[in-house]
Amino acid sequence: MSNPQLAAQLLFQLACLLLACRAMGWLAAKVRQPQVVGEMVAGFLLGPSFLGLLAPEIKTMLFPQASMSALYVISQIGLVLYMFCVGMEFRISVLLQHRRAAVAISAAGIVVPFVLGGMLAYRLLEREGLFPAGVRDVHAVVFIAAAMSITAFPMLARIISERGIAGTLVGSLALAAGAAGDATAWIILAMVSSLLTQDNLPALFAVGGALLYGVAVFMGLRPLMARLAAQVTRQDSIPPSILTMALCLLAFGSWFTELVGLHAVFGAFLLGVAVPRGPLTAGLRRTIEPLTSSLLVPLFFVYSGLNSQVTLVNTGVLWAITLTIFLTACAGKGVGCWAAARVMGVRSRDALGVAALMNCRGMVELILLNIGLQQGLITPTLFTMMVLMAIGTTVMTGPLFGYVWNRSNEPVMDPSLAADPR
Repeated sequence: MSNPQLAAQLLFQLACLLLACRAMGWLAAKVRQPQVVGEMVAGFLLGPSFLGLLAPEIKTMLFPQASMSALYVISQIGLVLYMFCVGMEFRISVLLQHRRAAVAISAAGIVVPFVLGGMLAYRLLEREGLFPAGVRDVHAVVFIAAAMSITAFPMLARIISERGIAGTLVGSLALAAGAAGDATAWIILAMVSSLLTQDNLPALFAVGGALLYGVAVFMGLRPLMARLAAQVTRQDSIPPSILTMALCLLAFGSWFTELVGLHAVFGAFLLGVAVPRGPLTAGLRRTIEPLTSSLLVPLFFVYSGLNSQVTLVNTGVLWAITLTIFLTACAGKGVGCWAAARVMGVRSRDALGVAALMNCRGMVELILLNIGLQQGLITPTLFTMMVLMAIGTTVMTGPLFGYVWNRSNEPVMDPSLAADPR
């Protein structure tokens, strides 16, 4: 496919995807689901799981394999921009007020599902067809345990943003615990890769790179951002030079975290957190968010659906195993995060709200599962089961959260946070 043909194909795909996302988003709203769930469903309907079965010729015409790489790159750019905006909305002051609870929830949200996932993996190893021949038990156990520990940080952030609770205690605790938990899960995945290759560099790069990036952002880039913010305050607008500088820093930060073995979203989110609140953050979000949320972000949630197939679970036994995986995932995240929050003194309703949000897995789970499938750690059958678990825990997040948490019960924040959230 030539470059002009690829560009034309991509534009046609964008039109089809946006129409499908808008339609499914409207239906999702009718059943009280966030728009992101509709975007996930749109991807699966347009992919091999639905359209590929009913009309494979149309599916191939709409999404030829040659165009998928371009669609992937655009979706990743949209995700990075969106997580940068989420970081700018994140309130460090609220987190610092409850830092012990955030650390405890994050730790419990990793350890409990990791242990339960490892125990489940040992049982799954007894059944043929779920792990490729030659996979060592320790590799399979660590991978499934890490997959159970995932919280879909980008999707969690989207749900929190759509519900307007990013600045609340529940939203801040869930974002902080989800970020730390996902970062740890990616480090664990790097450790799995090091076990497979007998090379410790991936794990060392992930841990060392994350620490180095954090120091560079808050010790080096934050003072630079403060000077840019002062200039914007004086001019009462964002000149193109400052917008370009911010986007360059965002690109470099996302590139670096991807390079060291973490996902690019963490580099984008952390840089967003470091931007001083005020006219700079307001102007950047006003410039970046509309196109990102309406065009680029839906592509990220659709992309994985275009590459997933959910028809391999075709027996009663396989469905029973899938249900067991789903229940184990919910118990690990839900019970672990709720118990940790209660131990740290968080009110029962708020603790349940955080636990419900932390159980969301979504597309970050699919990213990890695709890596496991490509590295030969799991078979397509187990991959499909885990995909169904990811979809199920994501779909239930919104209704469950709405049921257990009433915003009117959210503690009133210190009024000073609104004026100076740092």
